[in-house]
Amino acid sequence: MQTQHFAQFAVFGQPVAHSKSPRIHRLFAAQQGQDIDYRALALSDSESDFRAGVDAFFAAGGLGANITVPFKEWACRYADELSERAHAAGAVNTFIRLPAQPESGKAWRVRGDNTDGAGLVRDLADNLGVALEGRRILIIGAGGAARGIVLPLLQGQPESVLIANRSPGRAQALADEFAVEALPLNALAGRRFDIVINATSGSLKGEAPAVPADIFSGCLLAYDLVYAAQPTPFMRQALENGAAAAADGLGMLVEQAAESYFLWRGFRADTAPVIAALREELSQ
Repeated sequence: MQTQHFAQFAVFGQPVAHSKSPRIHRLFAAQQGQDIDYRALALSDSESDFRAGVDAFFAAGGLGANITVPFKEWACRYADELSERAHAAGAVNTFIRLPAQPESGKAWRVRGDNTDGAGLVRDLADNLGVALEGRRILIIGAGGAARGIVLPLLQGQPESVLIANRSPGRAQALADEFAVEALPLNALAGRRFDIVINATSGSLKGEAPAVPADIFSGCLLAYDLVYAAQPTPFMRQALENGAAAAADGLGMLVEQAAESYFLWRGFRADTAPVIAALREELSQ
């Protein structure tokens, strides 16, 4: 099959050398019969430098970019327009180049989107076989990761969404924005959930959230947004306390990337072989 060459996609972060995004997007492009230039670009941790770096990328002909920590909120302010889900998340992980508006004096415009929540929902439904409709969902954590998934989860028409956090005020503030319930972590005892999502970064530090063990009783799926070669501390905690199944966030990583690729190229990639390839690489 003859391939065409499309240049100038990137992921911006700090640090970013470890990012799997270039590998993922090249695998998507191969499915489409194309060869894309996708690079991991590190920028210094200042908003002015972030803006200058993104400007230089688009000035050189960049077509689209992914944004990872710690730049997602700055990306929200950089974008000329925002999708509904990016606005709800208060963060952007995907830039899409738009046609220029000569009358504005700008050589390009950028739409900001957030594909994280869509990636989670697709992983739950398509890869793990867990429907959202009518489910009772618990989100542990109230930071940026939690904020990015609330709206897409609500669009799946669950029975309820509850946000629990170590700092109750932060959980309540996030819950108020989306008209859902909030509780402190230590007030969850006796509550029952179908899906429990860990949106904290605790697993990166080898820590499981301090939640009552009985929240996992009858739980269909415990899902950690973090991914790793081995089951995360949260996954082990859930399975040891009655969860029927547990999963990490590798599928979400690939699915949110697939959503970005679709926004750029109009091509819906087959994610299953990409997830399998990354899982095999992790195991090695």
